[in-house]
Amino acid sequence: MTDNAMIEAFMSLHRGLPRQGPGSDATTRHLFSLAGPPPRRPRVLDLGCGPGRASLLLAAEHDAEVTAVDLYGPFLAELRSAAEARGLGDSIRTVEADMGRLPFPGGSFDLVWAESSAYSIGFDTALRDWRRLIAPGGALVVTECEWTVREPSAGVRAFWDRHYALRGRPENTAAAVAAGYDVLGVYGQPESDWDEYYVPLGARADAADPATPGMDRALAATREEIAVRAEHGTEYGYTGYVLRPAAGLS
Repeated sequence: MTDNAMIEAFMSLHRGLPRQGPGSDATTRHLFSLAGPPPRRPRVLDLGCGPGRASLLLAAEHDAEVTAVDLYGPFLAELRSAAEARGLGDSIRTVEADMGRLPFPGGSFDLVWAESSAYSIGFDTALRDWRRLIAPGGALVVTECEWTVREPSAGVRAFWDRHYALRGRPENTAAAVAAGYDVLGVYGQPESDWDEYYVPLGARADAADPATPGMDRALAATREEIAVRAEHGTEYGYTGYVLRPAAGLS
């Protein structure tokens, strides 16, 4: 069985779901409010947008001009269809691109937005590379999974060490400051944000055909992830960081 078959099976589990990571409309609204009063018709770059839940909300509620970026074309197709259905087709532009190699000039956006996606290139890399895209007075809103206890148990640490190196809030906050940002706000996402992701995903996994090429491994990985959260959910969580480039730094 090829890795490509497993990846395609994994992505098929996620197609058509409302979210591709923990979050909620309430969290999106709160993080937006922490960034301060927006300009009229703010230019928003939604990185790792998936099917575009945040893009749709920001375009509908804040008259934003959204550039939505994802590397997976079917998610962008879902977003375009949803935007047209809601009369937002002129407000949302989709771009299929790698968020680590973005084709935009510096200072292009009033708000750079990344919910549950910075892990793809790493939090520190995202902080460094995306700062140039922010227009004067603009902000970066990024959510990051991090430890919520000082000493995580061996089982949950072993799981995360295989996938992504988590840090605690003090380390991530210090990384943001070292990368040249002022911290406007920090928000620990509630457990309900995880339910908005895992409940539909779990239902999709239960309905999947394990005989589909690669699906057995995709299901095993998905169920392990959900089980680890159920057992160790008090030890890690997603946190939203609202950041503004510090004065005098480009």
